Amino acid sequence: MKILAIETSCDETSASVVENGKHILSSVVASQVEFHQKYGGIVPEVASRKHIEVIAAVVKQALEEAKIPLKKIDAVASTYGPGLVGSLIVGLSYAKAIAFALKKPFIAVNHIEGHIYANFLNSPPFSPSLIKRGGRGVSFPFICLVVSGGHTQLILVKDHGKYETLGRTRDDAAGEAFDKVARFLGIGYPGGPIIDKMAKEGDAAAIDFPRAMIDEGYDFSFSGLKTAIVNYVKKLRTMNDELRTNIVASFQQAAVDILVEKTIRAAKNRKVKWIALAGGVSANSRLRTDLRSRADKEGLSVSIPPIWLCTDNAAMIGCAAYYLLKKGKKSNLDIEAVSTLRI
Repeated sequence: MKILAIETSCDETSASVVENGKHILSSVVASQVEFHQKYGGIVPEVASRKHIEVIAAVVKQALEEAKIPLKKIDAVASTYGPGLVGSLIVGLSYAKAIAFALKKPFIAVNHIEGHIYANFLNSPPFSPSLIKRGGRGVSFPFICLVVSGGHTQLILVKDHGKYETLGRTRDDAAGEAFDKVARFLGIGYPGGPIIDKMAKEGDAAAIDFPRAMIDEGYDFSFSGLKTAIVNYVKKLRTMNDELRTNIVASFQQAAVDILVEKTIRAAKNRKVKWIALAGGVSANSRLRTDLRSRADKEGLSVSIPPIWLCTDNAAMIGCAAYYLLKKGKKSNLDIEAVSTLRI
């Protein structure tokens, strides 16, 4: 079963061919970072226009790299939400058009569900020894921390397509907080990778920023942490490079502590043995290290996708689509983009 998948929920245009829900035959991503950097964030109108400009070339390249002609594709999938509605429409419309022309099944995929399924993919070179229950090692049931620029959620994944949302952010998503702090400190965009790199040179214990709601349930709040940094900086008379680096490192550690603590607590309380990480912020080195360390101490197993599968990509959409199709779930071609879609 070879699925052509398309992902355009935000500012990356991506296409991929995925075989049997786990083998990535091709994965092409066209980034728009350089177009949004001067604005310090994503401009929705610019994002949708750039998708239109490159989507045909991206899909063509994905098919060529997979060495599969379009007519040999068995199904077509695309993200239909959540995300920027203008961006979603581009990929969704293109995918539906291909499915209609080929008379092939079409599967609309929830973007958050796609991130979860990045944990079921085998990244090249393929290794059968990594495959357990259809993927890289994750086994049901498991707790998945989905953490990105637009989403921070704790989800109990009971089986394919069976989810229970335990908690979500009440204000800023973690990735959004990273971007806002980076913009406030004038260190560039996107904030996540820049902060991750800077923090390695700083003292994460230099400043005790608050860990909001760390002992309260499974919901998250990062707005107060962001405000604490703003207030701290405003009280300073001067700020040199060393202090700025310590602020960044201390902020990152506070955010990671919240994410890790709640994830481990959820796994222990729900008595599951597996934890999975997903979403763009799961590329953060401190989060990956601390989650593995805490999980080891608690006797929990962890699945973390390779960094290139953490950020938005079509391979994860193709993987999720495969399991939906196996359950007989297909989408009508009149399905519309839903910018506020929940899992």
